[in-house]
Amino acid sequence: MRIKSLPVAVISIQKGKTILRTHSPTSRPKIMNRFILFALQLSLVCVTRAAPVGQMSELARAVEEAQSLVKKVLGDIPAVHGSSVNTQGMSLDPAGDTMNLEYMVTMLDIPSSPKLKALSADFTLETCLSRMSEGLRLYSGLLQVLVGRLASPQKLTELHADLKDLQAQVHKIQELSRVSMLEAQTDVSGLSSRLTGDYEVQVATHVTLAHLRSFSQDAFRSLRNIGQTSSSSSS
Repeated sequence: MRIKSLPVAVISIQKGKTILRTHSPTSRPKIMNRFILFALQLSLVCVTRAAPVGQMSELARAVEEAQSLVKKVLGDIPAVHGSSVNTQGMSLDPAGDTMNLEYMVTMLDIPSSPKLKALSADFTLETCLSRMSEGLRLYSGLLQVLVGRLASPQKLTELHADLKDLQAQVHKIQELSRVSMLEAQTDVSGLSSRLTGDYEVQVATHVTLAHLRSFSQDAFRSLRNIGQTSSSSSS
């Protein structure tokens, strides 16, 4: 038995008025195309309203400023290391770093950096920014301890100030992204009591700066990833 096609009823809204129209089966493809186009336009409107252009631009600027600060930190670390560490065999250059300091790192209980990686379903923007902020707080605390133990702490003090500025910038990105600003707290105040001599101070300074450089490189890649993701979302 052949089933006869029925007319299609379509409701449309024009200038605040609801209009009911019927269309023959032969016009169904055109109607479906109109529905698909309307759905796409509606989704774009929703996305635009959820993330205003001005806010997205401000977020992009904040990420760029954070990247600039990270570049400054990375650029300053070699000079800070040169003015603070004078023990032979302790170098930021892997070829010149001839000392195995794993035992000293364990003895001094120098914390490891929080892990950073590319954004994904399992590593969200909130997690990334939280870990970044946690790491900056960690290294800010470590540098604060070391500043009080070095004979010439001027460059280390300036680096500490840069980390504070970067931490404030990451917090700004968190606010603009509307993510939680909760982060794990790492107490490093006990490090000072374990720095019993000049050698321990040298080891702690060298390891902290080497770890900070590696963390900053990861942070720069993460910020670049965040910038690319936010740009894609706003385009």
